[in-house]
Amino acid sequence: MKGSRPDTPDPANTAPRERLRDWLRLLHTPGLGPRRVARLLEAFGTPAAALQADARAWAAAGAGGTPCEGADIAVREAGVDADLHWLERDSRHSILTRDDPDYPPLLAQLPDPPPALYLLGDPAMLRRPQIAIVGSREATPQGLRTAERFARSLASAGLTVTSGLARGIDAAAHKGALSGPGGSTVAVVATGPDRVYPAAHRRLAHRVADQGLIVSLWPVGTVARSGHFPQRNRVISGLALGTLVVEAAFRSGSLITARLAAEQGRSVYAVPGSILSPVSRGCHRLIQEGAQLVESPDDILEDLADWLGVGGHSGAPEPPSDAAGMLDPEHERVLKLMGFDPVSLEELLQRTGLTVEVLSSMLVLMELNGRVASLSHGRYQRLDAGPPTT
Repeated sequence: MKGSRPDTPDPANTAPRERLRDWLRLLHTPGLGPRRVARLLEAFGTPAAALQADARAWAAAGAGGTPCEGADIAVREAGVDADLHWLERDSRHSILTRDDPDYPPLLAQLPDPPPALYLLGDPAMLRRPQIAIVGSREATPQGLRTAERFARSLASAGLTVTSGLARGIDAAAHKGALSGPGGSTVAVVATGPDRVYPAAHRRLAHRVADQGLIVSLWPVGTVARSGHFPQRNRVISGLALGTLVVEAAFRSGSLITARLAAEQGRSVYAVPGSILSPVSRGCHRLIQEGAQLVESPDDILEDLADWLGVGGHSGAPEPPSDAAGMLDPEHERVLKLMGFDPVSLEELLQRTGLTVEVLSSMLVLMELNGRVASLSHGRYQRLDAGPPTT
């Protein structure tokens, strides 16, 4: 059920508020995760009935754990009160429980969906078709631009872009989705709804909450923990029709998200990259395992056309080609010799035969034009033509 203002003195709201309290009491009972809550609900029907049962009945239900007793009850109630205080503090705050008709239907299909979702922003985002975009925290400049471009085009075509608010590809996906007209995005976070992780993304989190939706699985005050991220990833893929991986190392949380999507019966897409790039190895592995190789947003839209009830073309303008951002022939020659893999200044000097002074000035100009990115350790990488989105 959706949370209502808990202090509103309206007798008609008493029952819904008490049901919400019972859901929150289950969430604040130590040792109960989604699977155990699901077993309790299967055995007892409602949170209220589960809370009234004794430890022996819980054991018979296969839920493990025990109902709160003594001092634990006071701790549990304090947590419930904190959640309800957060709920009433801002009209953008809401709590959606599993028995609410607005609970996302794709997420409800999972064997043990989250008992409750803490929402900051527009809950209507959960009723729109979603595409998850995930990838490396240590993304290359080209990967960031690719994620932004895909997110902008897919959002412009009517898909809500869902990701995890992490550094790298996640942040680029959120920014890309918000950069176009009418674009929307959902961020599933690994903390409580009142915290931002990483802290450097506080401004981005505010943008997402203002123009989209932040989703948390955990009560108010919960900090990020390593065990939260796999659960968050499962919800990212569970909300979406498909998951796109833009860049991922061989061992990456993004690969976990993609494999969860496959297990959930959702589509998995991967953007190929250089065979020399460590952050392309995970995508290549996914493609070997059956993920669909995609080169443009239209590849995804065509695959999801039946779901979306539209044709496969995004209707958004194609990204500018190299010809659209032509420099003079000598600069174009340098770009061609650079290729698309990161290259050191020394190697580029050998390929071009130019002096350090001439090549350095050309690289500065191409950086200003958005054609080259300066990387660490004196390396450079060619980019798509056209400036990145903001």
